[in-house]
Amino acid sequence: MKKVTAIIGNQQKHATYRAVCEFEAQLRTYGEIEFEYIFLKDYRLEFCRGCKVCFSKGEEFCPLKDDRDVLIGKMENSDGVIMATPNYAFHVSASMKNLLDRLAYVFHRPQFFGKTYTAVVNQGIHGGKGIVKYLSSMGENLGFQVTRGCVLHTMEPITQAAQVKNSQEIRKAAARFYKGLMRSSPPVPTLFRLMLFRLSRTSIHNMLDDKSKDYRHYKDNGWFESAYYYKVPLGLFKRLAGRLFDRIGRRMAKNAK
Repeated sequence: MKKVTAIIGNQQKHATYRAVCEFEAQLRTYGEIEFEYIFLKDYRLEFCRGCKVCFSKGEEFCPLKDDRDVLIGKMENSDGVIMATPNYAFHVSASMKNLLDRLAYVFHRPQFFGKTYTAVVNQGIHGGKGIVKYLSSMGENLGFQVTRGCVLHTMEPITQAAQVKNSQEIRKAAARFYKGLMRSSPPVPTLFRLMLFRLSRTSIHNMLDDKSKDYRHYKDNGWFESAYYYKVPLGLFKRLAGRLFDRIGRRMAKNAK
């Protein structure tokens, strides 16, 4: 049975919560799912101080002792993660942004490979598509396999037509998410994701040393030698592109010294 965790970033159990409930119901039409709701308001998560200790020494040295690791553990123990937030001032809610800020070190050392991720955003008028795009990018940077999320129009009073449209969007997003959950092999990286990996690892290898957490992490995982973060077949074009990105990364690192 697959385990799915929904992380909800608002204070009230209103439109966002109801959307996730409907998403869960749609998932259950495909098969058995263990589903957990995480309300960020119920967790103590302090604001990042910008000390960068998690980048240089490691996340275990973060001076903030709160529920960050509890939330990370719940994501690690899940097969799929749903990030759900209302559109607040054309962005995610403050609690959701704070969680992502506290996960910034994972962008350096992605860890959620093999897990599926999507975003659910509800809004009054507009801006939601940009938020879904932002959350999707964050998911990819964290290492997730991302499926396209959905934007729901929930301005009150909600018309019957809007309700029907929202249900259609949830149904399609749930189908995409479930397909991702059932995927048996890891996805082949896009050219852009391959470029980011090869430039990052080459820069880390040439500009840092064992004193850096990033360097040790890449070294311990064999990423300095691997074609990508995880074992995946690359076609001829991407293998050649990877070599080119390595050369560009070395030149960038040399010029930065």
